[in-house]
Amino acid sequence: MRILILLLLLPLFCFSQTKNEKESRIKKSEFPENALATIEETLEGAKRIRFYTETDGDKSSYEVKLKKGRVFYSVEFDKEGMLEDIELTIKKVDIPGVVYRRIEQYLGAEFKRFKIKKIQQQYVRSDFENDEKTLFNAFQNLIIDSMNYEIVVAGKKDKAYTYFEFLFDSEGKMLLRRQIVKSGYEHVLY
Repeated sequence: MRILILLLLLPLFCFSQTKNEKESRIKKSEFPENALATIEETLEGAKRIRFYTETDGDKSSYEVKLKKGRVFYSVEFDKEGMLEDIELTIKKVDIPGVVYRRIEQYLGAEFKRFKIKKIQQQYVRSDFENDEKTLFNAFQNLIIDSMNYEIVVAGKKDKAYTYFEFLFDSEGKMLLRRQIVKSGYEHVLY
């Protein structure tokens, strides 16, 4: 009986590790006012500013994407307009060599073959004393202990490639792994 219950609950645990993210573009007027006030100075001099609402399972949030200098940023807010995290798109050469080798070793052990599709540096608001410090660290592109690397990988175990999102800390230790439902991902590549 216990085995039957365990087998019935197993799909629930597997499902929780799947990322099924949907983004919808919205107008600036639909974006929370307190979130706009938080990033008002940041938007000065920025290009390609786009506003989105995003759902990921139960969670919904707001996101503004922009290009400042030659870097693409994504600033995410919760549904109340409070800053959650800031991500910036980087290349593998932007990751310290020792850390990148650790990440590659982990992915090499995980898959027969893999292709890195996207790398982002992530600054989570809860790791800093206030929104201003979080924004400063992210927009200065500082490499600090409390930042993470979010990496989208096409990994091959058997016959086909499957997309995954990994979160690694600043030392290259894996923190989170989620499978991505590919059909809902192409529009996120920015």
